[in-house]
Amino acid sequence: MGAETYKQKKEMASRKANTHRRKTRSRSKSRGILLKASVFVGIAVMVLGAIFFLNTRGGSSSGSSGSGNYVFQVGSPGPGEQAPPIHLASTDGNTFDLDALRGKTVLLYFQEGLGCQPCWDQMKDIEGQKSAFQNLGIDTMVSITTNPLDAIKQKVNDEGISMPVLSDPNFAVSRMYNADKYGMMSNADGHTFILVGPDGKIRWRADYGGAPNYTMYIPISTLLSDMKEGLNGRTGS
Repeated sequence: MGAETYKQKKEMASRKANTHRRKTRSRSKSRGILLKASVFVGIAVMVLGAIFFLNTRGGSSSGSSGSGNYVFQVGSPGPGEQAPPIHLASTDGNTFDLDALRGKTVLLYFQEGLGCQPCWDQMKDIEGQKSAFQNLGIDTMVSITTNPLDAIKQKVNDEGISMPVLSDPNFAVSRMYNADKYGMMSNADGHTFILVGPDGKIRWRADYGGAPNYTMYIPISTLLSDMKEGLNGRTGS
């Protein structure tokens, strides 16, 4: 009996040792998988962050005319066409009426709105170089979003923006100008600039926000350069 008991204890100890080794290998394998997954996720986050930064800051380096080579499309209505009427509530407390500005040159800036901070940075930078736009003959500049008026009133107050921002919550104007076709989301405009001349006709248009670049910020020097080229009869991509 003593020998039999000893043999049983030895077999039991061996089984326990084997079980321990299997668990140890399993834990090591799991840690290895988690480590690899963590590294992969970290790399993916960095790559996506870099893509987002380049896109939101206009990081495309191929395509159109202009010193910065930022790709843009030219939507419809385009240069030479009559600008559709605009009657929208404004953050300055008035109702903006494009027809009432005949005789003046007006820059319309359609943008994505509250969820796009680079769009508001764009507006602040435009205001910071207002004289450069005035030198191109621009008399009035307004921005247009599809956000509710109360929300954008709060945003322009928080950002210290004086440029009037028009509320187009029903997409009435955005769709007449097809500005909603150049954004990342179906419920917002893209990043579109339209210059309307004193005769009410469009003189220049650039839709920077379209696929595949989805640019949400244009350096002011590039924006001015593209506008000058467009006014001289040279359009972008």
